[in-house]
Amino acid sequence: MTAARPDNRRRAYWLKTLHEWHWVSSAICLIGMILFSVTGFTLNHAGQIEAKPAITKLNGTLDEALRARIEQQLAAAKAQKGKAPLPSELQGWVQKTWDVATAGREAEWSEDEIYLSLPRPGGDAWLRLSLADGEIEYERTDRGWLSYFNDLHKGRNTGAAWSWFIDIFAGAALVFSITGLFILKMHAGNRPFTWPMVGMGLVVPVLLALLFIH
Repeated sequence: MTAARPDNRRRAYWLKTLHEWHWVSSAICLIGMILFSVTGFTLNHAGQIEAKPAITKLNGTLDEALRARIEQQLAAAKAQKGKAPLPSELQGWVQKTWDVATAGREAEWSEDEIYLSLPRPGGDAWLRLSLADGEIEYERTDRGWLSYFNDLHKGRNTGAAWSWFIDIFAGAALVFSITGLFILKMHAGNRPFTWPMVGMGLVVPVLLALLFIH
């Protein structure tokens, strides 16, 4: 009788600890799990979901003084193998005129033009400046909110902050799953279907992969 009490206390301690880690990790990754589950479905049926992209085109012309200062920086850009950020004055002009942020992006510099790719979740964009005549054009493609959330799921063009979020979410989901596995183990003695159900979660995708994916 006395030997059973320490075992019961130990079991109760670990069960309580696992439940605490389980609910905390589930709370952290709950919203992310819903988001990734929904977007997993929409990605799987992307071909059946129509998307009509909206395209915005803007055109302008830089004044002679600004264009001359930009051309002076062309040699420096060549020294960086043709890639360098836009000049700060050009960044300011684009931000003020079109409300387009270009800071922290590297453009491709050539003899006659500067080209800047501006990919983003749910769409694409680019900026091109002709050094010969100062003509500047900007084009943005917006594929809608569904495409936006699908790109969040894939981590496509989302930046460092979202990449960190995915890592933290993945860690929380891993803790949630592992603690759930241990909780299942502790209750499995009174629930005979526990391990067959867990095994089915492994066997079914393995069989589908072996039989239907070539």
